[in-house]
Parts: sequence; C-alpha cells; structure tokens
Amino acid sequence: MTPESRISELADAMTLAEQVSLLSGSDFWSLPAVERLSIGKLRVTDGPNGARGGGSLIGGVKSAAFPVGIALGATWNPDLLHQIGQALADEVKSKNAHVLLAPTVNIHRNQTNGRNFECYSEDPILTAELAVGYITGLQSQGIGATIKHFAGNESEIQRTTMSSDVDERTLREVYLVPFEAAVKRAKTWAVMSSYNRLNGTYTSEHGWLLNTVLRGDWGFDGVVMSDWFGSHSTAPSILNGLDLEMPGPARDRGEKLIAAVESGEVPAGVIRQRVINILRLMARTGALDDHRPFSESANDRPEHRALIRKAGAESAVLLQNNGLLPLTNPGKIAVIGPNAAVAQIMGGGSAQLNAHYRVSPLDGLTAALGADRVIHATGCDNGKFQPILQTPLKMALYPTTDLSGEPTTVQDLTEAQGFWFGEIAPGIDAAHFSARITGQFTAPKAGTWRLGLRVAGLARIRVDGVQVAEAWETWTKGTTFFEEGCEEVLADLPLTAGQTIQIEIDLSSKPSANLAFTALAVGLGLPTGQAEIDEAVAAARAADVAIVCVGRDASWDTEGADLPGISLPGGQVSLIRAVAAANPRTVVVLQTGGPVEMPWTGEVAAIVQAWYPGQEAGNAIADVLLGQAEPGGRLPQSFPVRYEDGVTFTQDPEIYPGLDGHVRYEEGVFIGYRHHDKTGTDPLWPFGFGLSYTNFDISDLTIGPIDAEGNFQATLKVTNTGDRAGSEVIQLYLTPAPCPVPRPKRELKAFAKVHLKPGETQTVTLSLDARAFAWFDTQTRRWIASAGTYGVEIGRNAMDLPLQGRITLAETIIRLP
Repeated sequence: MTPESRISELADAMTLAEQVSLLSGSDFWSLPAVERLSIGKLRVTDGPNGARGGGSLIGGVKSAAFPVGIALGATWNPDLLHQIGQALADEVKSKNAHVLLAPTVNIHRNQTNGRNFECYSEDPILTAELAVGYITGLQSQGIGATIKHFAGNESEIQRTTMSSDVDERTLREVYLVPFEAAVKRAKTWAVMSSYNRLNGTYTSEHGWLLNTVLRGDWGFDGVVMSDWFGSHSTAPSILNGLDLEMPGPARDRGEKLIAAVESGEVPAGVIRQRVINILRLMARTGALDDHRPFSESANDRPEHRALIRKAGAESAVLLQNNGLLPLTNPGKIAVIGPNAAVAQIMGGGSAQLNAHYRVSPLDGLTAALGADRVIHATGCDNGKFQPILQTPLKMALYPTTDLSGEPTTVQDLTEAQGFWFGEIAPGIDAAHFSARITGQFTAPKAGTWRLGLRVAGLARIRVDGVQVAEAWETWTKGTTFFEEGCEEVLADLPLTAGQTIQIEIDLSSKPSANLAFTALAVGLGLPTGQAEIDEAVAAARAADVAIVCVGRDASWDTEGADLPGISLPGGQVSLIRAVAAANPRTVVVLQTGGPVEMPWTGEVAAIVQAWYPGQEAGNAIADVLLGQAEPGGRLPQSFPVRYEDGVTFTQDPEIYPGLDGHVRYEEGVFIGYRHHDKTGTDPLWPFGFGLSYTNFDISDLTIGPIDAEGNFQATLKVTNTGDRAGSEVIQLYLTPAPCPVPRPKRELKAFAKVHLKPGETQTVTLSLDARAFAWFDTQTRRWIASAGTYGVEIGRNAMDLPLQGRITLAETIIRLP
C-alpha cells in the first residue's frame, strides 16, 4: 500500500469527531493520538536556531544553540545551511519531536523590526537560497520544516492585529519569493501563517493567500498551521486553507467545528482534505507510527559544537580593518564592554532556548591567550531592562487568583523570572492561579540599586515587608512579553555593601489579550556611570590592543517589540570613543540583530559584526580576531548611515509603525539596497559588503548565450592574490530593460561563495533563467520577462560591481505564477 493510499484509508475510517480532533493541538506542542486506529502523536518544537523541546521559553531541557537567522544570512552559504538543517534534525529527534517550527524567512523591510535577527536578509533571492538549503537539510533526515511567517510579518508592533497592506506585485516579487522557493524547490512539509492581517484579512483565514497562491499556484500539499493563538474563527479558517489550529486544546474547532459540519456550514469533504494533509505530514515524519512515550534528552554533541563554531566564524563580517586584524601577536589585550563577559548568543522570544553552555568573548579570548594576557572591564551596561535577579527563591502556587487558601505546591527557582502556560503543577492552570515568591538578596556593592518589574499578569513586590513596586492595581498593557505585559516598573533601593534584604513577590494570572500565558521578570541591578568608563580607559591604556564588545542583547532584539532606533543603547558610544582615544589599536566587536549607527568609525582601527552566533559565540569571535578562522560573512542587510536614511523613516505613520490597525508598504519593491539606489542615499556599509584577511581578483567575464527559454550563464575567474586562504562571495545583479512598471536600478539574481587557497584560481558559473528577468503583472497575474537589453553586473557587494556586460532577451516570455 502506498503512503497516499494508507492515509486516505485512515481518513475514511475516522469518525467526524476523530477527524476534527486532528485539526487542533491537544496541548501546547502536540496533536492528539487516535488510539482506536493506532495513529500516533505528532509533536512540534520551536526553532529556528535550535530545538527547545516541550518546555517553557525559560529553562527546560538543554539544547544546542546555533547562530541566529541574520548570522546565517551573513554566511551567504546555502551548503552550510543544509548542514545546519541536518544537525537540527538530530536536535529535534532528541526532543522526541517530528516537526521544527522553522525557518523564519520574513524580509528585512526596515532596520528596527525586533525579529530581524531571526530572519535571513533584506533580499528575497538570498533568503530563498538559504531557506532551501536549511529545509532540504532538515527534511533529508525525516524532520518536517515549517517555513514562517506567511506572510507580511515585517514588524512586531501590534503584530497580532495589524494589517500589512501590500500590493500583489510587491508580494510576488519580494515577500513571497522565499516561501515560493520553499514549496516548489525544497518541498517544505509545513507552512505557518503569520499573526497579522494581510490587506485586511487574517492570514490564518486568507483564501487568496492559502488556497489560490500556496496550494493553487505553487502546488503545496503539506500542512498550514496557525501561529500560536493566531487563528480567529471556525468556518472561515477551515474553508480558507488553515489545516491546523495551534496550540491546543481547541478554541475555535473541536465541538464548534463538528457543529459547523453538521449544520452544513463546512462541507465534510473539506474536513477530510484537511485531515489528509495532517496525516501526510505524520507519514512523512514517522509520527503516524510513533507510539513511544514522550521523553527529552540534552545531547551535547561534539560535532554540533564544531559546526556552531565554524558557522559563527563564517557569519562574522569584517567591516573595517586598518591592518590590525588578525591579531597574530597581540601582546596584552583589554576585553571591554557590556558584551565582553556576557555571552550574547541569541535573540529574544520564541526562538530562545536553554543552551548547553554559553561562551563569552572574554571566555574565548582567555582560553586562547591565557588569563595573564587578558584584562577585563565592563565599561557600561546596555540592557533594556534591569538584569534578572539571580538568587535562590521559593514559589508557593495557589489554585486561586488572589493567594487565598493554602498553596498546593512549592517550587524552587534560581532566578526571578518565569513563563507559564498550560498545567504548571498538579491542579494549577497557568490561566488561573496565583503565587508568592520569596527569597533574599545580599548587595555585593553599596549604591542605589534599581529594581524592575515586568509582568503578563498582575504582580507586586515587597522589600523587608514594604511594597516598593506594583503592577497589580495600576497594571497597564505595554510592549513586554509579546505585547501581553506591562512596561517595566522601576524602584530605587539604596543598599550598603553586604546588606541583605527580604524579597516577596505576589503574582496572579489575568485574562490575556491575544496570547494565553502568564509571565514574570524581576530585575535588580546597579547602574553604571563614569567610574566604569574610567576603569575601561585605564584597562585600554594598560593593554597593547583594546577589544570593545558592544551592541545589544535579547531584551532589544526580540520577538514582540520593535527597536526605537538603531543607535547603540546606553553609554556604549561614549565608551567606544573613550577607549579609542586611550588606545589607537582598538577593535570594536558588534553583537546586534541588525544595523547600528556608527558615528565613531573613523576613531577605531577595526570593526567586526559578530551578530548572535550561538553557544560558541566567544570561541568563534576569538577565532576570527586571532586569525584562526576567516571572517567569512557578508552583510545580508544594508547598514544606513542614519536611521533616517532607511525606507520606513517617514512622517506618515501608516507607512511605519502603522496607524489605525494598518501599515502600508508604500515603498513597494524598493527596500534595502534598492531603496538606496532609488534615493541616491549611500549606506554606511552596503548590502553584500565584507572584508577579508586576503585579497581577491575577479576577471574574464563571459555572458550567455541566451536560449529561447531565457536561460543563460555568466562565467568569470576568481583568484586569491593574497597569502592566506579565504572566501569571497561573488554577486550577480541584473539591471532592467524598459518595461511598463518601475523597477529597481539593480537586483541580486545569483551568487556563489568561493573558498580559495593562496594563489588559487577558480572559474565560477552563475546560472539564471527567465524568471530572473521577470516582473509580476497584476493585471494578467503572470510573470513577464520583457524583451530588451539587460545589464549584468558582477562584484563583491551592491556598490562594488566592476565586471559589467549586457544580455538581450529577444522576445517577451510570459510564465504562470
């Protein structure tokens, strides 16, 4: 019996109730089994930079933390992403799951999207190629990919209700391109709809998006699932293409859906087709016959450690270098900055996980050079919130919301934060409970400490019996915890060195706005000032080289909130300038999920953009700085001189951040480097830019011939003219022939990453087809490659394209979507 025959027979053998049961989750991470028919239980797990498993966003079974999406985007290496996909399949299997909720392929429309760190690039072709590598690697090992978020989720502001208003041409030419490649080329087994509305309709019930485009135009035969709590209806979602409502238990399906079928509102045949899609995914992943009891393991694999370290180095982008790097004989180094001793390995939100370990830049450089050659100073802080209170705590849980009665259980906590959903203890539901958390804190230093409280729920804090902060009576919805929490409530606590205080935190659940969970974070920190900068300056003066580790962290680059701008937060600009004035041999290591303004570039010797490269962060950074590895990255996103130079900086709030529930993509296809070309505003660092420790020469361009189908090749030679092995990314851009619609000045259409030894030459062939010439005609809904002469530009980035030629398409070619 073929797999298709089997799933068809199973679907027909089910009762209506059994069929409907498979169209909603049974809990947060799994579907129900159908025991009568011996159908197993499908389990999913969050990605995309690891496999968290079935636990909370905080804590849980440990997992390998791989580089984040923008870091992988900077590798420009689909083969590497294929390897990472294969490795992630191992991670998913260790969590007893069958499907990974990844990759994230939304496009970098603007510089401030809080989730840019999780996405690959501002360019659809680069994003598509990387997504295909990731998905094919993952699914080659029997684990399903879930490409997300389909579609129009390019901002985190009011994302659960906002309508992204985008014309069809822009969707087809930019935002849908990675999804189309994932379906047609990688054969992805699942797609996740986004939270937002698209042109006024929620994507989870968008018939044009899910039925016409995804299933009709592209031939998708897998599962469309909602983002968590991202479905909003019974009949509209099922009729318009949503197979699976997540998470469980059912909200708009279950008995409601059975009633809709019995009343004739939803045809039984539609239910059957949705069930067939679910069973097909189960068959592809082996879940159909998986009856193992659920268990998770933390497998710290040496081969995954090595791959993460390699990928971290290959993602690092060398932005500036006056010859200081690599540090082959650095002498004594000062490792300075808020990201020096703290390993910033990932962004915030649903992609975060409990990593096996975290290597900071200080750790990596100390391991490589020895502690006697390393000086450390913090210099300043850069967190958006107060640092989480780390101290032993007791949490007494109550089945009521007002701490009445007796606690049913008491749990130990190691820090004052938590994220709770579902059943969190026997008889305790995260949607209806309260807790009292108690512990002590002893101040290591005298000063005015700052306490911070964030809660999705209600909370109040007492210190030594006196209430000092509350978000209970005065709780107001803010932007924390995926826009379900309040803004941080602050209180100052003057403490002497060695003073011990008693802390009590009362917590209660409350009805949620969109996403059903309760969350708490209590921070306590001692703010930094001029004394810390002075200490950093002294360290820089005492060293031969100063390495300043700055940027952001997961409180800034996070799901659920956009950035307020792209300047470095806190006192980091002052720190960089003070250190550079004290030591001209200063290297700045940036860790961010996107661009930052750099008014200090002329004051420092070298700049490395290291992103959030996973659990091996400090080792990968040390490898690059010390020359043990090549900085193999190239920018996947343009870095503007100023935030004001970006496409979404405008006086029209409907263009960004949105107005009255709508955000209008007025710029159309002109985002990223296309925007800079259109406006004539030079970026600080262009798309595709990155330096090497060696030098390359590109030459001997040959173009064509072009055949009747519009296929052609461009070939060139690449030579490593330096004395080190290294890599170069060869990028091909097309300039348009005349056509009826405005087109970008140039568009990336092909690229290749070349690794060469000193003196080695390689011939590179870049292949294109008719689609590379095409624009999307919204009247006929066809791709049109207009006849005419196109420019072919090849080089190292969007502003360095020394090899140029032309190719003529003799006749217009029209293709179906």
